[in-house]
Amino acid sequence: MSKLLTTYTNEHSRFMVVNGALLHYRDEGEGEPLLLLHGAFSSLHTFDGWVDKLKDKYRILRLDLPGFGLSDVPLNHSFTIRTYIQIISVFLDRLDIETCHVAGSSLGGWLAWEFALKYKAHVNRLILIDAAGFLDDQSIPLPFKMARVPFVNRVLRFAVQPSVFELFLRQIYGDPKKLTKAVIDRYYQLFSQEGKPEAFLSMANARYKDNTLHLRELPHETLVMWGRKDTWLPIENAYKFQQRIPDAELIIYEELGHIPMEEDPHETALDLWAFLSRPVYAVKK
Repeated sequence: MSKLLTTYTNEHSRFMVVNGALLHYRDEGEGEPLLLLHGAFSSLHTFDGWVDKLKDKYRILRLDLPGFGLSDVPLNHSFTIRTYIQIISVFLDRLDIETCHVAGSSLGGWLAWEFALKYKAHVNRLILIDAAGFLDDQSIPLPFKMARVPFVNRVLRFAVQPSVFELFLRQIYGDPKKLTKAVIDRYYQLFSQEGKPEAFLSMANARYKDNTLHLRELPHETLVMWGRKDTWLPIENAYKFQQRIPDAELIIYEELGHIPMEEDPHETALDLWAFLSRPVYAVKK
């Protein structure tokens, strides 16, 4: 663990205990608060490119969700959407953040819109990046389907290998040539820590309620960002979010995959900045 701390923390890294779990987070920049939520298998590092380009405009908050990155796997923790949302609420309260923009990728996108539904007054603008939350068979990512196969828990530890992670990452990048050894190593080293694969298994097999019918209740100006080459979540879901959220617009990235903000932080950060810097109510209908 000490080697991971040396490699994957920096001068902005902080730690906070929430519900008995030690959370790794970073607090960088100045301006309006912007909360960034990563997806499954991932960590706060997936937003490094965005932070480099936006920290002179926003106060950027990001955390390793419990069970991922450098955050703890809490004992007796229920890996449910409700639990994660409650942890995010406590996290923001501890930092005295009353309102913020919220952006989330994949699982983080699911948490972002569910958080916005529960805490409407605490969210300014909402950004959904290849977000999860639809629960039909076509909308469940491959790793979740694999985790639900009977007896997979007996072989999970043996399946967590660098070659497997490289295969997964090649699936979620629109252009696998952009993958570097450092990125593959980061995903593997952080996820293969003691207890992390089992935490994912627990999360993937938890019972979830489909709340997507409530998307129409979101009052927030919303930007949906989606990679056309996403092989984990269908492009049709991008249009579903756009249609169901009353004040939502959509940007499709033709050459990008499941994590467009990591694969092309420059173009996606420019689009995010353009969206967030508009005057209130100036977002296109």
